[in-house]
Amino acid sequence: MTEDRNKASEEQLAYAGVLSIGMWIGLALLIVTFIAYVSGLLPSYVPIEKLSEVPQGSTVPYWGMRAHEFNETFNVPTGWGWVSIIGKGDYLNFVGIAMLGGLSILCYLVILPILIRKKDTSYVVIAILEVAVLVLAASGILKSGGH
Repeated sequence: MTEDRNKASEEQLAYAGVLSIGMWIGLALLIVTFIAYVSGLLPSYVPIEKLSEVPQGSTVPYWGMRAHEFNETFNVPTGWGWVSIIGKGDYLNFVGIAMLGGLSILCYLVILPILIRKKDTSYVVIAILEVAVLVLAASGILKSGGH
C-alpha cells in the first residue's frame, strides 16, 4: 500500500503542533512585555523618551543609530548579555524573541523520538545535526555574523 502524499506525516503534525503552540505563546509574551515596556511598568535600560533625542554633534536621533553605535553609546551588553538586564522593560521583550528563535530546536527535539521509532536513520541524523547547528549558532561561541 502506498502512502498518501496529500496527508501530513506524524512527525510533520508533531512539528507543526509544537510550532503553532510555541508561536502563540511567543506572540503573547511579545505583547505582554511590550505593554510592560510602553506603560512604564518596569524601568527601562534606555529611557523611552531619550530615543527620539539627537545627540550633540549628530544629525541622527538615538533610534536612528547603527546598532553598534547605539550599544556603545548606552553601554548595552551584546550577545547573551541582555540576560543580565532582563528586568528592564526595554529588554524584557527579548524573552519572547529568544523563545521564538529557539522554537525550531524544540520542534526538532519533539520529532526526534518519532524518527527514531520509525528507524528513519537519515532524518534522525539530519534532525540531530540541525539541533546541533542551531544550538551552536544561538550560543554565540562562533562570534560570526557581525552582531
